[in-house]
Amino acid sequence: MDGDTDYGKVEDVVGCHVEDAVTFWAQNVSRCNDLLKLSCALAEACPRANAVFGTPDFSKIYGGCFSEDGCWYRCMVQRVINNEKCQVLYIDYGNSEVLNRSDIVEIPPNLQCPSVAKKYALWGLQIPTHQNLNMFDQGKKFLSSLVFEKEIKIRHKAKHKDGTIIAQAECEKIDIGEEVAKAGFAAKCTSPGNTKDAEEKKTDVVENQRRKIKLTVPLLINRSGHTLYSASRGYFDQVAASTRNRNFTGNRMFAPKEKMLASTSVSDTSLADIRPDQKLSEEKEVLRRENVNLLQRQKELELKVQQLKCELQREKEASRKTAESFEETLRTYIGTKMRSLAVKVKALKEVRHTSKNSCFGEQLSEAIKVVTEGCLTVPCSLEKLQKIWTEYDLAQERIQLCRNVDERDELITKRDEVQQNLYSAVEELILEVDQLPLSERSRTLQELSASLEMVYGQGSEADDSEEIFQQFFKWKNVKMKKLICVRNDTDTALQILADWFSGIVKCFDLMSEASSDLEEVVGNLDEILKKVELAICEELDTDLHEYDETEKGIIMSAYNKVIHKVCQEQSMITVIKNRYLASVEFKKQAEEWLNRRPDINNLLLIKKTVKSLKAQLRWKLVEKNNFEESDDYSEFEMTRIKEEIADLRNRVLQGISKEQEEYEKLTYLVQKWFPELPLLYPEAGILNFMNSGGLLTYSLERDLLDAEPMKELSTKRPLVCSEIQGQKVLLKGYSVDVSSEAKVIERVAKYHRAWDQQKERSGLLQLFFLLFCKSDPLVYLMVPYYPGASLGALQADTPLTLEEALKVMKGVAQGLQTLHGANIVHGSLHGNNVFAVNRKQGIVGDFDFTKSEEQRAAANTMVVGTLSLVSPELKMGQPASPASDMYAYGCLLFWLCIQNQEFSTKEDGTPEVDVVVMDDKVKSLLLNLFCCNRLTAEQVLRHDCFLVVDAVLVSPQPGEEYKPCEEHDSEKTDGKKNVIN
Repeated sequence: MDGDTDYGKVEDVVGCHVEDAVTFWAQNVSRCNDLLKLSCALAEACPRANAVFGTPDFSKIYGGCFSEDGCWYRCMVQRVINNEKCQVLYIDYGNSEVLNRSDIVEIPPNLQCPSVAKKYALWGLQIPTHQNLNMFDQGKKFLSSLVFEKEIKIRHKAKHKDGTIIAQAECEKIDIGEEVAKAGFAAKCTSPGNTKDAEEKKTDVVENQRRKIKLTVPLLINRSGHTLYSASRGYFDQVAASTRNRNFTGNRMFAPKEKMLASTSVSDTSLADIRPDQKLSEEKEVLRRENVNLLQRQKELELKVQQLKCELQREKEASRKTAESFEETLRTYIGTKMRSLAVKVKALKEVRHTSKNSCFGEQLSEAIKVVTEGCLTVPCSLEKLQKIWTEYDLAQERIQLCRNVDERDELITKRDEVQQNLYSAVEELILEVDQLPLSERSRTLQELSASLEMVYGQGSEADDSEEIFQQFFKWKNVKMKKLICVRNDTDTALQILADWFSGIVKCFDLMSEASSDLEEVVGNLDEILKKVELAICEELDTDLHEYDETEKGIIMSAYNKVIHKVCQEQSMITVIKNRYLASVEFKKQAEEWLNRRPDINNLLLIKKTVKSLKAQLRWKLVEKNNFEESDDYSEFEMTRIKEEIADLRNRVLQGISKEQEEYEKLTYLVQKWFPELPLLYPEAGILNFMNSGGLLTYSLERDLLDAEPMKELSTKRPLVCSEIQGQKVLLKGYSVDVSSEAKVIERVAKYHRAWDQQKERSGLLQLFFLLFCKSDPLVYLMVPYYPGASLGALQADTPLTLEEALKVMKGVAQGLQTLHGANIVHGSLHGNNVFAVNRKQGIVGDFDFTKSEEQRAAANTMVVGTLSLVSPELKMGQPASPASDMYAYGCLLFWLCIQNQEFSTKEDGTPEVDVVVMDDKVKSLLLNLFCCNRLTAEQVLRHDCFLVVDAVLVSPQPGEEYKPCEEHDSEKTDGKKNVIN
């Protein structure tokens, strides 16, 4: 018995195996995760591990495949039964069984850790010496009912030499030892310290029970037949072997005990008083026991001899089979060897044929040749042209910024000189580039890049070293020399074999008169065949397409360098092409304007015509007013006058359209060629037209239109409605002074340029014209009029469905993305400023161009129902931003989706989204719009809500389909042409 350093230690365990009425195995409850990790690791490692062969190490931990569930567990070999089977103990559970050697495998060192399960014996208990087999089994079952798979509190008392922990066990405040003793399956020791005696008695009882089991084996075999014997064989072999191994030791352990008992039964007398017959009886008992031990030893030796005889017989049989196999091999050696060589030669032919069709490294070598030998160089005239072009652009910029008349003329003269030089440089470049095969070279590089990427994948950053290509060719040459050397060795060996066959044919040719020494010819055949096989195998193993890391690095470096050079040359070709196209365009325009200046005569003529038509229109309007009050009123005459007025109004609008087109042409010339035109002709108002984004016109007047005041909408500013070419338009009046006029025009132009980038696809309301009123300090903005199409009007009349609302709000998100991309904050997004055209296309309306972003955001119109559209940060005084627009957007979407549901708001005014009933995807979007880190308009468009929503693009003009046209700096937008044509 060892001293237990953990005496008194308390731990919680779970029973996992019972050996007898006082002995069981258990696992600490804290090792649950360890068991799980071990199971996963064993399931991964064991199926690939090597089986145990030879003599196993009894102190080593192996992996064993449990017969009942086919899973792998850690085990230790207890004993070797025969060459095929071993008895193992599953150290993490305590049970044991007999396994085939193929089911026992090596496990890695990281799994060679101490066992999870420990062996425990109940403190102060022993199994009765003469307990029968039935009581033994019942006691085992009784203890199993108390501990198996139950949580037990263990208190350490001592520790046995074999590692068994003597402990007091409790389960749910029940002393397990007391229960076993009460049931009569174990007896209490005479004293707690007499643990060794208890262990010896227990061992004796277990041995007796095993002897009984051993005696019952033949009966079971006779009754149940071969099948039952096979199923139970491992268990009974285990018990029998255990009995044999412990018999002698058990007898020796009990001898001192028996002597002690004998001495205690005798009275306290001296040895001289013992009777002779009693002493003789004791000597006989000793001799009897020695005789039993010797007989048992004899039986064991006889069994060992029998086993050795069987093993010897098996070895003899194996040796006989091996000898027969060797004889068979010798008989067929030449044929087998020649067949093997024939197969390898066939494989070698296929390898050589394949390598012949796919030359080693030739694709990359050819690519290196293409990018190094056939690369284009930058035209000599390009650098000169770029220098002169830069000088020309600088001269144009100086003219544009000039405000002094005298200095202006000097700058124009200098610009003309530079223009002449640029024209010459352009001609020179065009002539030089026409000689270069740019398109063909670009196509070659593209094809080369594509073919290389299919083989080597996407390229990475290349090294700037110029020795990369040399290193690649050097490595390729070494590789090819090695292959050639290996092939030469193979060819030489095969030729020697062919010569040997030629010589052997002569030896066996009876008609040949040539004499030769047969032994000399045949004698070196084995060496020839060996050399041929080695040469063929070496060539087959020499795979040109398998590389180590160094070789891969050389190949990829060369590939990346090729791709880098391809990209460099393609970039250069792109620059040359772009400059070439610009030069061709410059030459074309320069030939038209080189020796003359554009004028505004055509514009002045159009203005004069429009002015005349406007005068006629005014007289007709006066005539109409007078005729309405005349006593000679005639409906026929009034109809004629109205038709004349309509005709004059259309002619005025057509003239204004031509005027706008002329302004566009002049704007193009100012931007491209003649920045001095606004300085030369200030009376034409070219700069005003350009600064307004092409919206400003002085020829169109409010009084000339058949305008009807919109009193119900004129709460903030004058609004009048008119109809032009069948489309209703609104004229919004803004009160401006000298200081605010420029700011309004600047904001209007910035908004219009944002719309002009995508036009109807921008999601913004189109602006038609910006015009002044002569009689009032007002500037009028003409926009499309969609009666009853605002969100506020629609929701009050016929609310949008969820599908319609999502389609509309996708268009609104597109409009906000357009504005934010142009660095514009709307600041006035509310129910009356967002339109749902045909209940499908959402359009973001314009805003008050006389107010700043902060002023618009603070307006009292930023509400919808009872919900404020002002974001929390704006309420705290922070400036308006795209994020505040997205908050207002989220509020509008929330308002459209909840319909008539009741809702509450948080302290900061943000609506409570989680408490209302709506689509989960919409709710997810809203939560991301009401948080601090809100989604952008671009992110909103990519949200799951809008993936299935196809926003139908509707032209602002009802009844007409939008048709995209070619874009040009000088063209008018389609919407404006539709209005005034």
